Amino acid sequence: MGFRLSKIYTRTGDKGETGLGDGRRVPKDHPRIEAIGEVDTLNSQLGLLLAGLEGLAGAMPAMQEIIEVLGPCQHRLFDLGGELAMPEYQALNAAEVERLEAAIDRWNEELGPLENFILPGGSSLIAQAHVCRSLARSAERRCQHLNSLEPLAGVGLAYINRLSDLLFVAARIIARREGVAEILWEPAKKPE
Repeated sequence: MGFRLSKIYTRTGDKGETGLGDGRRVPKDHPRIEAIGEVDTLNSQLGLLLAGLEGLAGAMPAMQEIIEVLGPCQHRLFDLGGELAMPEYQALNAAEVERLEAAIDRWNEELGPLENFILPGGSSLIAQAHVCRSLARSAERRCQHLNSLEPLAGVGLAYINRLSDLLFVAARIIARREGVAEILWEPAKKPE
């Protein structure tokens, strides 16, 4: 990965096309660019969640473990974006998926079984974790759509799927460690 931006604007995209790492020019609404954009949006929102967790870590050391688990995900999402931009490039590996699964299992053991549907909210950090979870699902859908048109190699699809699961569990573990009750879904009352 020796390519670095030396100039931020190039004017080559002014007519609605952008370049991929392999030299191809594609429309900015191409499924590959849509997938890259969703992964980037998720990465940005994950950065916001991590900044909020960092702000609490001094007062609540239990948040540090969450930071240690989620922090590397930003880098792996950037790797996934690279894989999408350069179809021959492979950066992610199965060990990254396994790392997410291990964290999910560890946190689920602490939480116990989920007995109700929960809603995003309770605190800004919990809600932000759910924003990230929903964006991970959106990125996964975009990547799956691209995969149906241009099959994707590697573990990127598994990674983004597992990341959304991790973010759901992260929202729950944040609630537990903040001491905030989760908001349980209350179904609409049936008309009498």
